[in-house]
Amino acid sequence: AVIFRFTNAVCKSHNQSWVTINKCRLRAIGRNKIAFYLNASFLHPTHNIFLEAQVLKKASGYKPWLIKYSLDCCRFLKKTYNPIAVIVYNLYVEFSNINHTCPFVGDQIIDGFYLKHELLLGLPLPTGEYLLEMNWIFYKKLQFITNLYFQFTEDL
Repeated sequence: AVIFRFTNAVCKSHNQSWVTINKCRLRAIGRNKIAFYLNASFLHPTHNIFLEAQVLKKASGYKPWLIKYSLDCCRFLKKTYNPIAVIVYNLYVEFSNINHTCPFVGDQIIDGFYLKHELLLGLPLPTGEYLLEMNWIFYKKLQFITNLYFQFTEDL
């Protein structure tokens, strides 16, 4: 059996005049099912959004692991061009209103996001604790961060 559990969520706005974080939390919805909730308000129309994401694995602190990439989000939402981003997008899109092209303004919501076990089969992750670190950059300035901590266990 494959078990994927969120263990912590940390969101922080670096520019309150552009982005306010209204909700960033985890909630247990089952024994091994923990959902992520995010509500962030974009106070100005945003046409230029870049994401810098990195996966870190816990080993005497969190150390960089295989995945690190940058993504032009507005370009991606017009035409999906990055295979890793397509996989991640398909995981969360049904739980979110972040499913249209730029500009983004107002509340951006992820409501009750959890990973379904069938989507994790064959995932090349060793058992362990991880951190998905996401830096959201608007117009070349860091606006907010979203850090999702999770645990992955695969029983053989």
